[in-house]
Amino acid sequence: MDETAGPPNERDKRMYLYRVVRYAPNLVRDEWLNIGVLLFEPETAQRRLRLISETEEFTRVRRLHPAADEALLRRLQEDLESRFEEFSLRSRNEVAPGGQPGVAAGDEWQGLLSKWDDLLSNTVQLTDSKGSLATENIDAELERLYADHVAPQRSRVRVGAPGSRATMRTYCRQVFHQAQIWDRIEPSVRAASYTFPGDPMRIDYSYRRNGTRGFVQTLSVTRSPSDAKLLAYTAENITKKSGLGTEFAAITDVPLLATNERHRFVGNTLRSAGIEPVPLEGFAVWVAKLKPLLRGQ
Repeated sequence: MDETAGPPNERDKRMYLYRVVRYAPNLVRDEWLNIGVLLFEPETAQRRLRLISETEEFTRVRRLHPAADEALLRRLQEDLESRFEEFSLRSRNEVAPGGQPGVAAGDEWQGLLSKWDDLLSNTVQLTDSKGSLATENIDAELERLYADHVAPQRSRVRVGAPGSRATMRTYCRQVFHQAQIWDRIEPSVRAASYTFPGDPMRIDYSYRRNGTRGFVQTLSVTRSPSDAKLLAYTAENITKKSGLGTEFAAITDVPLLATNERHRFVGNTLRSAGIEPVPLEGFAVWVAKLKPLLRGQ
């Protein structure tokens, strides 16, 4: 036994740097609200950004700041990511004096942060950088930090109980990890690639198998059944524009009951667009069936 290796939980931890994104619409009053997390992994130079996107999150912003610029907040994620990518590409292509290649990943990250004020109005701010150690990958750590610093606080609910999409996504991610197929899953796919520029919607998860691209979206029937129409519209556009075979699943917070009129509306809307409804309580079984189909992909 190698006594110098240290406990596995310590040896396998990764170092992350993160900053919380704040919205401060009234600088004079020094009032602010956390709206996102910007995360960086120094070892791999991977970067992640997650900002508020749920209906209840924007409702909370309006409740605390009635005059908030909601249009700015809704387009902020796509605008920031586009600018970050442009800045990173420009940094990597720059040649330093002496013919050396462009800046290293860590310097690029610091340069990006130094440009923050140029990218945004002063109503969107970053907190000081903090570090975290975690055994999970960068996407899982982003979810954890977002839940701690940004997501509305709520009591713990049992699996399958009515809840928000954020709660559902956390459970879905855990199931993907337990099934050991997370490395074959692409999280947070931009719908704008298939609909129209500026579309803020994101598909929670995507995967590829045998020339077919699959999409998985959480759907809170209890809180927002009308989202079924938006998902159906998006699925139809993806099917038309992807150029590949497609398949869709909607993970619902509750089983759809034939005796419930609202549930029938959601079920009919989804199925008419070729979307398979999967209750959250049955998601683990659904993933178990998907797993062998992804082998060798």
